[in-house]
Amino acid sequence: MSTDVPSSGGGVSGFAREHTLGVAGALSAVALGLVFAVVGGLVPSSVLPRAPTAVLDAIPTINALVSLAAIATIALGVRAARARDFEAHRRFMLASTGLFAAFLAMYLYRITLVGTTDFGGPAVVEGFVYLPLLAVHILLAIVCVPLVVYALTLAATRPITDLSDTAHKRVGRVAASLWIVSFALGVVVYALLYLVY
Repeated sequence: MSTDVPSSGGGVSGFAREHTLGVAGALSAVALGLVFAVVGGLVPSSVLPRAPTAVLDAIPTINALVSLAAIATIALGVRAARARDFEAHRRFMLASTGLFAAFLAMYLYRITLVGTTDFGGPAVVEGFVYLPLLAVHILLAIVCVPLVVYALTLAATRPITDLSDTAHKRVGRVAASLWIVSFALGVVVYALLYLVY
């Protein structure tokens, strides 16, 4: 399968190529809007089928494992790019994106049906460790969405040979770094919430 796309033309791909920043911005706004709507309680739980309690209880652990897998695929994708193995880089970054989408879908599904989980540890740990870690994790996750979407939009609308003329490498480097930190902090938050306390 060729990774090249036409350098010009009409249709959706031509529009996305000519307006990459706008398309990435619109996709990011829709994605973040959905997340904020769910977290803000604007999506009623009655619109979703309810999974068994055991499944809902397993989602945080599954998401921690998904996060660890995503850390690995992002790191491998960065390594492949440095080795100029762009086909492997593409596969790893698409896998990372798929893992992130799965994480987000499960997280939002559980939030809609169950709500958030209260921290069960001491107030001092909650105030000085848990909440700051959670805040940084959430902030980085929000910042990563437009960066990742922009890097993906650039990659999806251009041949590999043209990506060096774009911001893909610079944006991708920042996005990958922040993405790894966000996933890692998410695992730490999970451990504090479900294992330690």
